[in-house]
Amino acid sequence: MKIVRLLIILVFFFSIQSIQSQGNFDKVTIETIKLTDNTYMLVGRGGNIGVSVGDDGVFVIDSQFAPLTPKILKAIKGISDKEIKFLANTHHHGDHSGGNENISKLGTHIIAHDNVYARIKANSRQTDDALPIITFNDKLSIYINGEQVLIFHVDDAHTDGDAMLYFTESNVLHTGDTYFNGRYPYIDLNSGGSASGYIDAVKAGMMVIDEDTKIIPGHGKLSNKTEYETFLKMLESIKINVLAEIEKGKTEEEVASNTDVTKVYDALNYGTGYINSEKVRRTFYKSLKK
Repeated sequence: MKIVRLLIILVFFFSIQSIQSQGNFDKVTIETIKLTDNTYMLVGRGGNIGVSVGDDGVFVIDSQFAPLTPKILKAIKGISDKEIKFLANTHHHGDHSGGNENISKLGTHIIAHDNVYARIKANSRQTDDALPIITFNDKLSIYINGEQVLIFHVDDAHTDGDAMLYFTESNVLHTGDTYFNGRYPYIDLNSGGSASGYIDAVKAGMMVIDEDTKIIPGHGKLSNKTEYETFLKMLESIKINVLAEIEKGKTEEEVASNTDVTKVYDALNYGTGYINSEKVRRTFYKSLKK
C-alpha cells in the first residue's frame, strides 16, 4: 500500500509540474524585431531566432522549445506567407532545437553540424524527425533570398557542435550561444565546450563583422560590435585571472569562492542570468585546469 500511495503521489506531482510548465509557455509572447528588409530576430523563451524572408522562401535559425512552435509559426506568418525551406540549428540544446520535430513535419529541411546530429540522435527525448538531414563538418554556404549565408563551425566553444551564421548582404551575424549579450556565458563542458574554444569562437565572429553589423546573440538583446568587443574582453579577463590562480596552486573551491576574479563584471551585473559569477569561475577553472 505504501508503494501504491507513493506512485500516486509521484504521478500527481509530475502531472502538476507538466501543467505548470505548459502554463508558463502559454504566457510566452514572440516578439518580432526587423533588422533589414529581409532579416528578422524573434525573441520568445530560449535561444533567439533568426529569420530570412524573400522570394526563395523562409530560412529560420533555431526553433526554441516545442510548445512554442505554434506561436513561432504565427510570428513568421506575420512576416512572410512563403514556406519554411530551411531550419538551421546553432547547436543541439533543447532551447534551440526543441521545435525541430514540429517544423520538420512542414517539409522543412534541417541543417546543423555533424556533432549536432549525433547529440540529437542520442537524446531519447527527441525523435528522428528532429534530426538535421543536411550536416557539415567545417563550413557551408546557402544562397537564399538574394544573398549568400555563410555557416561556419567553431570548435569546442559553447558545445562541440556550434555554428555561426553570417548574412553577407544584410550584414547580420547569428552567434548562437557563443555569445550571451550582457551576461556570463554558459559553457557546456559536458558537451565538448571549453573556455579557450569559446574565446576563439568570439574572435572568429569578430573577423566577419564591422561597425554596422547587427548581431543576434544566443541570449540577450540585439547587439553590435562594441558590445561584442566588451563581451570578448570580459572572457579574456576571466581567463587571465583564473590562470593566475591556477598557477598559484589554488583549488577549484578556492577559485569559485574568490570574487576578485570576476569583480569588475559582477559590478556590471553580468552574473544575473542562468550562470552566476560563482558558476562562471568554476567553469573556467575546470576547463583551464585540463
